[in-house]
Amino acid sequence: MQVQKTFGRRTRAILLHRGALSLVALVAFCLPAAAEQVQVTLNPSDTKIDIAVHDVHGGFHGSFKLKSGAILFDRQTGAASGEIIVDATSGETGNSTRDHKMHNEVLESPRYPEIVFLPKRVIGEVARQGTSNVQVEGIFRIHGADHELTVAMPVEINGDKVSATLNFAVPYDSWGMKNPSVLFLRVSGKADVTISAMGKIAATNTNASNR
Repeated sequence: MQVQKTFGRRTRAILLHRGALSLVALVAFCLPAAAEQVQVTLNPSDTKIDIAVHDVHGGFHGSFKLKSGAILFDRQTGAASGEIIVDATSGETGNSTRDHKMHNEVLESPRYPEIVFLPKRVIGEVARQGTSNVQVEGIFRIHGADHELTVAMPVEINGDKVSATLNFAVPYDSWGMKNPSVLFLRVSGKADVTISAMGKIAATNTNASNR
């Protein structure tokens, strides 16, 4: 009889211990987790935006200026937000006649003075230091219309400094903008864009409301 009582007390103790562990695990699961958010702020004066439009004679090159740029993304989920804003009125190619046509007939920059990229997701792991190769999905807004865009982006982090290079094409023909060709000179239906971005990076921990 004494053995049965001792066995019963031990069994109850084990069950209580397991129940307590389960309760602790449940509480830990329900508590909000600390999610690491990463903030990238671009420096307009150090960021270069170049374009190239090709024709049978080689084409022409130009540049635009960055107005502002800030991206916030979650290291765990890749979810991103923010915006990169380019001053559409700042574009120049070194030829006043061509620039007038670009601004008034192609970009219509007096009507649409900004070109904006809205990041939605970072695909791939961004190393805390050194080089990473990721992709960024988002919305590219130009000439009053939104277009889905995914950009491959090599990223270099050194301390709190970050640099990245973006290469993509703007197919102005298929995106509803006028082709800048003239009567005896035909150019391709797209502009190749290269953005060499530089800025600062910082990480902050926030409580996530969902698991």
